[in-house]
Amino acid sequence: MKLSILITSAALGLSGAAGLASADTLDRNSTSICLDGSGHQKSVQCRGQDASRLNQQQDICICPGATRQVTAPLCPPGVKPPPESMDYVQARLKAISNGSVVGATWRGQPMCVSPHSG
Repeated sequence: MKLSILITSAALGLSGAAGLASADTLDRNSTSICLDGSGHQKSVQCRGQDASRLNQQQDICICPGATRQVTAPLCPPGVKPPPESMDYVQARLKAISNGSVVGATWRGQPMCVSPHSG
């Protein structure tokens, strides 16, 4: 009986660790953006992690007012985000799936955002 509990606990611990690793990878490759009702991007309010000088990732982001929080991929080096236009805004609204546009493209380009500077 005790052995089965230990095995189950170990399995749950490993699956939890795997989930944390994939969430950590997603955090390094994506960020939160705020969209208003018409799909225009608004400023997001993020607070950096205070626990470490080495880890400067954003950890808590909120969208103020009547905006929607959406996860968007960060543009890889050398790639610029698509320019904001009415066509792009509408396509981005339609591309949102489960609160995310990760993996979505527009005119062959990823719907990415510039990494936060500084």
